Amino acid sequence: MRTAPLRVYVETSVFGGVFDDEFRERSSVFFEHMHRRAFVMVVSDVVVRELAGAPSRVRVLGEEMLPLAEVVPVTQEALALRDAYLSAGVLPPPASNDALHIALATVSGCGMIASWNFKHIVNYRRIPRFNAVNALNGYPGIMIHSPLEIIGNEDETETL
Repeated sequence: MRTAPLRVYVETSVFGGVFDDEFRERSSVFFEHMHRRAFVMVVSDVVVRELAGAPSRVRVLGEEMLPLAEVVPVTQEALALRDAYLSAGVLPPPASNDALHIALATVSGCGMIASWNFKHIVNYRRIPRFNAVNALNGYPGIMIHSPLEIIGNEDETETL
């Protein structure tokens, strides 16, 4: 029996990572995986809005990739979960859009979030707290990783 590909919410920083010296290679490989449909790419109205305000080359990449993505809307359910993260102190109020990314991924049923935002999203102290708030609100936990962690090192040979 073949399982469906994992739904991965792609946060805005991954698009910008393609043009960052530190993240360029792994971000590009990550998007190659998306082109091959190794994962179901999910973005939100928030990502679309953030891409619209990004530098032109990031915007162009977004325009190229968005036809491959499922775009989820901001809902009252997601806003309520975002507010729960903020109320629990998982993130400070100025990072409410980052909390909204986590909430949107969670309520839309994604199994994982891809991000290069290590301060607010891919953060070992915050991830268990996001998942604790999810559990308290009746949602499953969500995996949060950088594109590097998701795609691994393609030069490595995996042994079982």
